[in-house]
Amino acid sequence: MDTGGNSLPSGADGVKRKVCYFYDPEVGNYYYGQGHPMKPHRIRMTHALLAHYGLLQHMQVHKPFPARDKDLCRFHADDYVNFLRSITPETQQDLLRQLKRFNVGEDCPVFDGLYSFCQTYAGGSVGGAVKLNHGHDIAINWAGGLHHAKKCEASGFCYVNDIVLAILELLKQHERVLYVDIDIHHGDGVEEAFYTTDRVMTVSFHKFGDYFPGTGDIDDIGYGKGKYYSLNVPLDDGIDDESYHFLFEPIMKKVMEVFKPGAVVLQCGADSLSGDRLGCFNLSIRGHAQCVKYMRSFNVPLLLLGGGGYTIRNVARCWCYETGVALGVEIEDRMPQHEYYEYFGPEYTLHVAPSNMENKNSQLSLENIKSKLLDYLCKLQHAPSVQFQERPPETELPEADEDQEDPDERYDPDSDMDIDDERKTLPSRVKRELVETEPKDQEIQKGSAENAKGYDTTGDDATFTKFFVNNQYFQALDVGSVSIDEPSVKTEQETMNKPTDQMQL
Repeated sequence: MDTGGNSLPSGADGVKRKVCYFYDPEVGNYYYGQGHPMKPHRIRMTHALLAHYGLLQHMQVHKPFPARDKDLCRFHADDYVNFLRSITPETQQDLLRQLKRFNVGEDCPVFDGLYSFCQTYAGGSVGGAVKLNHGHDIAINWAGGLHHAKKCEASGFCYVNDIVLAILELLKQHERVLYVDIDIHHGDGVEEAFYTTDRVMTVSFHKFGDYFPGTGDIDDIGYGKGKYYSLNVPLDDGIDDESYHFLFEPIMKKVMEVFKPGAVVLQCGADSLSGDRLGCFNLSIRGHAQCVKYMRSFNVPLLLLGGGGYTIRNVARCWCYETGVALGVEIEDRMPQHEYYEYFGPEYTLHVAPSNMENKNSQLSLENIKSKLLDYLCKLQHAPSVQFQERPPETELPEADEDQEDPDERYDPDSDMDIDDERKTLPSRVKRELVETEPKDQEIQKGSAENAKGYDTTGDDATFTKFFVNNQYFQALDVGSVSIDEPSVKTEQETMNKPTDQMQL
């Protein structure tokens, strides 16, 4: 059997893809706390479906190497990373000022193994970027996509911004990187990080209005060199497949034409699906996955990441189906028997029907949004070019240790992976994500980039630009100062005589 990671052909988009997939079985054990909507267990459920649908045999499977402190500090502040590393449920009462300073406590609770969780999901995204830089066509990390985290604070269930770290890795080999976000929430952390550069274009399709995080107005288009390189597609409740793709495909077609990215990062937040616990859109799994299929069709290196998604049975369904789309494999609707089969009753099918909720996005509003965004894109006459002064250093993933054993029959028996089904839980209070104390509108948000004033400031491991709007400031990376850096994943020499972080089926 071919285990080189080449996908099966399908239809007009039948070019074989070399696909790799990052998964750590420990990720499903982390627990945000009683009643919290974010449940990492959904990643384990997704993986079980992939295994029993037979998709793992069509791609390379890797256990991510945990991101190190220095890797996280390529974007995040040193003191913030130090705090995440040191905080525990037992010590949090002694660090109340720091909890408040770094926005940790309610939406982003302290839980057992918090820092290891951050290292794991960030390591998978950076590892995926490394694989793309070394010749893979598609890399997948469903544990990643935590797009709200900022340089110095947690936000919206997100602690470290694995997406920003992965994009920085991709910038070592690619002059331009495109970020696309189909989570129901605005991808504010990623947009803010690259708001002043023309080397990263961010495009976010999201619910806009009295809704977390309150940013992402259509007039927020970037600042300075980054003007017109941030695009926001504000949507209303109940948007369905037809309305969504009325916008998605023409906008993304134009983006690919004018920006010409060397790599694409697609955040596949599943809270934009119909019936999500925190969402209010009405997309089907096929409609959501059509975004993956469309971006795959451009034959540009593609990093697929997770994100939101709080009706976990539908999250697992969605990311399983989208893995099949990435591979070019159509999988049957009837679900195979597996360890989480009872989660999917009474239908026991992969697909679920959208609801009959009202679509509040009128055809006129959709036309106006499309027209305005295409007009912004017409102002970009040429894709920006970057002349490197030196070649970015090569980043290598460690070689697999063939002497290790693994009890999980779904993995190659030469891997070192195991599953720990026991983990201590921590009750916590959770703020409802979709409720704000006061509605946030454009007057108190980022607003139009036309009114922003910026200046350079030095971060811990990168140069940042602060830009002020209405007495608030945001911080964007100076990509030129961070695109050439030392490797973000340990090299083979550094990991000599240590257990493998990688396995291949």
